[in-house]
Amino acid sequence: MSEASSGYLPLLARGLWHSYAQHAALRGVDLQVPQGRVLGLIGRNGAGKSTLIRALLGLLVPNKGYAEVLGEPALQLTDRVKERLAYVPQQPEAFPWLTAEQMLTLLGRFFPHWDAPFAREMLTRWQIPATRPLAKCSPGERQRVELIRGLASRPQVLVLDEPAAALDPVARRDLLREVALRAGEAGCTVLFSTHIVSDLERVASQIALLHEGRVLLHCDLDDTKERYARLWLPPRHTSAAPVAALSRRAQADGSMTLVIERDSHGEWPLAAQLPGARLDTLALEDLFVEIAA
Repeated sequence: MSEASSGYLPLLARGLWHSYAQHAALRGVDLQVPQGRVLGLIGRNGAGKSTLIRALLGLLVPNKGYAEVLGEPALQLTDRVKERLAYVPQQPEAFPWLTAEQMLTLLGRFFPHWDAPFAREMLTRWQIPATRPLAKCSPGERQRVELIRGLASRPQVLVLDEPAAALDPVARRDLLREVALRAGEAGCTVLFSTHIVSDLERVASQIALLHEGRVLLHCDLDDTKERYARLWLPPRHTSAAPVAALSRRAQADGSMTLVIERDSHGEWPLAAQLPGARLDTLALEDLFVEIAA
């Protein structure tokens, strides 16, 4: 069933707020992920990425706001939706007394579209010890097993929280290839959080930058260079700096740099036209650093 005919988005958040003690982890987050898209959720450690993911999937009750998965409230998901959803946390802890093969065989019974040949192939490709309990595997091996589990269920929605954190470069490339295949061939909707910009650039069709609990930008990956830029203003014009900048930094010489966005008509703020002002295009990693550093 297509997104248009079903009338809902695979992942949707509206006005999510959540705090831990006195720390606000989410501050009014709105987010939506269209069908078949790969959304890279990028942000520094502590930006709120894992909290947002948990709230999206109903694993955490937010202080305010709501979330939906495949049209159902995240806090009331039915088995029908759970069978079509795969979530791989950053630190897997499931079934440490089982071997990888035993765990995958057990979990495969709960998913109607389980791909057992794929699971066996990936265990071999990633050289996971067949008879070693998961508790005695390395963090990277355990993370690989969790990724196999998520991919083998052939989900309609796949959510990965820092999926490459413990992987070597070869395994990371394999993972990203599989994510791209799922989205491209099966129409799977993917949300993955990361702080590795190069991974995001390989597979994401959209990006959302989360900073201090807020989504500061959300757009197609290809639009970032056209939509955002760094504006340098000489000291005599800093008072004219646009209020709606994504970031602003005062320089030692009295000048100022800002990250700005085109308006709905595709125009830069008027300050970009001031004498001596300079606009610089930004690569994705530079954009991330400018906003989140």
